[in-house]
Amino acid sequence: MAEDKKHVAPVIETVPNHEKIQYTTESGRPDYSADFVTPNEDNDLRRGLSQRHISLIAIAGAIGTGLFLGLGFSLQRAGPLGALLAYATVGSIICAVQFALGEVAALLPVTGSFVRHAEFLVDPAMGFAIGWNIVYGNWVGIPTEISAICVLFQYWSDINVSVCIVVSIVLSFCIGIAFVRVYGEVEFWFALLKIALIIFLIILGLVVNLGGIPGVPRLGFYYWQNPGPFVEFIDTGAWGNFLAYWTCMSSAVFSFAGVESVAVAAAETRNPRQAIPRACKRVFARVFLFYILSIIVVGMLVPSNDERLNEGSGTAAQSPFIIAASAAGINAIPSVVNAIVITSAWSSANAGLLSGTRVLYALALKRQAPRIFLRTTSWGIPYVCVLVQTAFMFLAFMSLSEGALTVFYWLIDLTACGILINWITILINHQRLILAMRKQNLPLSLLPWHNAWTTVSTPIALFLCVLILLTTGFPAFTQGNWSISTFVSSYLDIPLVLVVFALWKIIKRTKYVPLDQIPLREAFDEMERKPEPIEPAKRGWRKVIGLLWG
Repeated sequence: MAEDKKHVAPVIETVPNHEKIQYTTESGRPDYSADFVTPNEDNDLRRGLSQRHISLIAIAGAIGTGLFLGLGFSLQRAGPLGALLAYATVGSIICAVQFALGEVAALLPVTGSFVRHAEFLVDPAMGFAIGWNIVYGNWVGIPTEISAICVLFQYWSDINVSVCIVVSIVLSFCIGIAFVRVYGEVEFWFALLKIALIIFLIILGLVVNLGGIPGVPRLGFYYWQNPGPFVEFIDTGAWGNFLAYWTCMSSAVFSFAGVESVAVAAAETRNPRQAIPRACKRVFARVFLFYILSIIVVGMLVPSNDERLNEGSGTAAQSPFIIAASAAGINAIPSVVNAIVITSAWSSANAGLLSGTRVLYALALKRQAPRIFLRTTSWGIPYVCVLVQTAFMFLAFMSLSEGALTVFYWLIDLTACGILINWITILINHQRLILAMRKQNLPLSLLPWHNAWTTVSTPIALFLCVLILLTTGFPAFTQGNWSISTFVSSYLDIPLVLVVFALWKIIKRTKYVPLDQIPLREAFDEMERKPEPIEPAKRGWRKVIGLLWG
């Protein structure tokens, strides 16, 4: 390393209670930018997640209630084509986000993923703000999934909502506190169930739509003509159609929430520099199959003016998937669909638990959270983080005072804002990495994984994410539509992140990391010191199947 660099080799302290590696600068002050895998991650955590686990987590975290319930809102609000365009727009963004995350995570496979990447590539204050934003987002997001589980159970009976909440919390806690491999196995099989369900619904939908069920007429794209491909919102004509499409962005963003969690547990993943990029690069095929085709089929089977799509129904009968399945005339089909959707909601809650606890652990590693969160079980689980996250699951009891579905939709907007901020952070991290490589005259080919088109897709996706973030609550600013709850849920997260960022920057006097001082050479040296065994590439039919579940 050149003598004029400010960063020196890390000095490891042997401190009780799982203290972290301590980096210092020449001035003796803590250096938060030199961020590699710490001894805590190597010694206290266990690499129990394999390639098949980490690949399926990307699916398990993304296919949940946002797709199965949230799509009903989009179909009703924007029509079949408007909903399709909304999900296609956000799906394209998430492809760019996943590729950006994969390129940075392959170089820096650390617990906390893009939170610690932000410290390394941008500013320690940004890592602190985004880290707590994720923790807070999961405190809110997991109760959202649990509220949805209550909605889904009400499809069968008027079971006491409290029972659903308690059972869901206990099961999630058991998974969260068990070996990380147990979590990986649960998510693996749940993800396979979700894949089977989506494929089943697409095939069933096509059979029903094309008149393959006796007594059911062939529909084709009838509902795209009557009541029509779009639904007007606020205004009339083309402008009203566009506003309807744009107001579905929050629902679409929430539906894709969780795909970024694929790299959060990098320090618990075997060969993360190979496993994480492989999971990220398959996102395009998954988005197309599991979202785009599903939306097309549902839009062919369910008219946008179907009264059952009305959110006031209060049960899973409002799900367009169950409405579409009911068209087959087989009574058992809606119940089967509902059961698998319940497992999807619980799976999404588990993914949120993993993400929230590992980010909280990562914050404690960087002394940005109390050190008690560094305590782990003998089998490598940060149990204090799990206990705190579990306590916040009881926010799901809010669904007792109002309709569970009403709470679900209110929390969608609140959660979507935080998700967009996370995606913006991932894209900024990647853009900073590319700029720093150019500034330091390092060829992009040195990166463990790189795709030339990401230099274009990242800035475009970044612009779209910022635009959606700032305009997602636009209905509240139109005449006669002002709503305090809409405004707060759409924008609350923005000032929270900015205030937390400013406070940490002022208190800790953190510095914006110049492009020429980002320690990329040290990161590449670290990669060379800890090479991963090359895994053989899949060929033939295994390669095709691997596009879906790796």
